[in-house]
Amino acid sequence: MDDSSPTRWADEIAGCATGIARGEASALEQLFDRAAPRLLRYGLTLVRRREDAEDAVQAALVRLTRSPQVLAAVQFPWAYLLRMVRNEALRILARRRPVLALWDDLTGRTTGPNAVELAERDAEVQTALRRLPADQAEVVILKIWEGMTFQEIATVTGESLNTVASRYRYALTKLQSTLRRVAIEVGYVVE
Repeated sequence: MDDSSPTRWADEIAGCATGIARGEASALEQLFDRAAPRLLRYGLTLVRRREDAEDAVQAALVRLTRSPQVLAAVQFPWAYLLRMVRNEALRILARRRPVLALWDDLTGRTTGPNAVELAERDAEVQTALRRLPADQAEVVILKIWEGMTFQEIATVTGESLNTVASRYRYALTKLQSTLRRVAIEVGYVVE
C-alpha cells in the first residue's frame, strides 16, 4: 500500500493527469507505476479474478490514452480513474455472466464468489472481504485502503452519500462478526 497521505496521493495523480494531457509519455508511465497496484486491488474487489482485474485496469488506461485531456479536466482525477476501472470491471462482469451460467449448468457447480472464497483461504481478512456483498466490499476498500471520503466514494460509485455510508456500516458489522468467529476458531479469542 502507498504510504503517502491521501492529499499527496491525489496531487500526484493530478500531476500525472496534467502531464498526460500535455502528451508526456513519462507521465503515463509514472501514473501506471504508481497507481496500477492500487487499481488492480480495487478491480480485484469487483471482479474477484486477477486476470479480469488486470483486464479492467488495462482497458481503463487504454481509454485514458485515447482521451488524455479528460482526466486532467475533472475535479478528482483519482476518483475518476477508479470510476474508469469500475466501469471496465462491470463490462467484464456483464460479458462473463452468460459463460458462468453455462458452466454452472453443464457442471452442476457454482463459480460465484463463494467458490472462490472457499478456494482462497490464504488470508482471513481477504476471505472476510470476499464474503461481503460486492457493493459493501467496494466501499470498505475505497474507504480504508484508498483513504477516500464518503463523498468521493459516492462520486466513484454513482450512489448517494447515505447509501455509501450505510453500506460501510453494514460491512463493518459483518466483518466484525466474521472475523470474530475466525479468531475463535483458530484460538486467538476465547469465549
